[in-house]
Amino acid sequence: MSQFDRVLRGGTVATATSVFTADIAIQDGRIAALGTGLPPGREEVDVRGRLLTPGGVDPHCHIEQLAATGLMNADTFESATRAALAGGTTTVIPFAAQHRGMSLAEVVADYHARARRGAMADYAFHMIITDPRPELLAEELPGLVRAGHASLKVFMTYERLRVEDEPLLEVLAAARAHGCMVCVHAENHGMIAWMKRRLVERGHTAPRFHVTSHPRAGEAEAIRRIATFAAFLDQPVMVFHISTREGLEAFARARAEGVKLFGETCTQYLLLTARELERPGVEGARWICSPPLREDEDVAALWRGLELGLLDCVSSDHAPYRMDESGKLARGPNPGFHEIANGMPGIELRLPLLFDAMVARGRLELVDFVRLTATAPARLYNLPAKGDLAPGMDADIVVWDPEAEWEIPEGPRWDNAGYTPYAGRRVRGRILQVYRRGELVVADGKVRAQPGSGRFLPRTGGLPARPTGRLAPELDPARNGGASLL
Repeated sequence: MSQFDRVLRGGTVATATSVFTADIAIQDGRIAALGTGLPPGREEVDVRGRLLTPGGVDPHCHIEQLAATGLMNADTFESATRAALAGGTTTVIPFAAQHRGMSLAEVVADYHARARRGAMADYAFHMIITDPRPELLAEELPGLVRAGHASLKVFMTYERLRVEDEPLLEVLAAARAHGCMVCVHAENHGMIAWMKRRLVERGHTAPRFHVTSHPRAGEAEAIRRIATFAAFLDQPVMVFHISTREGLEAFARARAEGVKLFGETCTQYLLLTARELERPGVEGARWICSPPLREDEDVAALWRGLELGLLDCVSSDHAPYRMDESGKLARGPNPGFHEIANGMPGIELRLPLLFDAMVARGRLELVDFVRLTATAPARLYNLPAKGDLAPGMDADIVVWDPEAEWEIPEGPRWDNAGYTPYAGRRVRGRILQVYRRGELVVADGKVRAQPGSGRFLPRTGGLPARPTGRLAPELDPARNGGASLL
């Protein structure tokens, strides 16, 4: 009688610490054993010559989310998580977005209902708080944390979303009391508002001026400010989507001083620059996201931050809006940069693009790719059964042909955005199959999972340990004539 449901035979297994040849046995949706010469399974799968990595964990994506402007983004839970699975991501952490005046508990219940209808990947939620009323923090938040929602997000900018300094401290204090991670969009609101107003008044409204409207110094200032607050209250904070060299330097210095800061960047800030927005007419709107795309020096600095282990993970910040009146052109066919929805699709291509950039092109090691896209986000956000290939873990497995080269087409794609900002790029490394909890959910170019088959992943307590990143000598301005080498 067979011991296992399924055995994947002879693949090259990659984890965040090592790469080795092994069989993987799956039983009841979990990895039962790794080794050579394992007993037979009821199903035998030959994966010799293939690479096996953990299912990706995307810790920052916007799915079926209502913006503060009243605009719904392009993806439902069904379409977004179908795209995630197609791209090797088996776990997502999107947002339950409160807007001012709303009950946070009702918002979370609404997003749960949407996910139960459509989600194909497993999921948790970050709770966006824009209106941290005392009764919300005292009465609603504790029950939501007990129900498994262990992370919050706050914005330091955007008129309808930002949380001012004093209520932000209240959020941090409440998070500390309940063992939550706080995630922050860190940009200086006053600098953005001031610059945007001056640009619009002078008629500088083409998409490329979106970059100018977000002063790069504003990211560094906000990171320094949130680091001060985190140290003041001894509260861990995740700084989302670091995009500039100055922002990374501010982050690195705070980490070196022992502040409990964690940091991510996103695929687009590693692979794209502000030149994309210089296209004629409104075409550059496809590449409007926030923070905006930056310059070559910033791309180089972020890669250096990954090489040094300063940045903890790479997310997609998937925020899809179609290039039509339902999305980026909702304010008319020729909107100004300040009227264009901010965000780009990216959930499907995160793993293929990063595999090509990190592994195929030799920027980082295979173990780094696994750590940054799967293992680290699972550990940071307390998903103990995700992000690794080891006995007892969920059998979330991606099977790759690591040598296959292909060109990213404009479409059709699995998401609803209608375009990809990476069309025409050639990459090496193609996903062949994806298993989610032992079930084959992607094969032969098709997604086989059923809508609603994704599972909610409750998370309670278990804040990550103090970051290990330090200010390496080459990052220290005091040792380099006042200039960092990032």
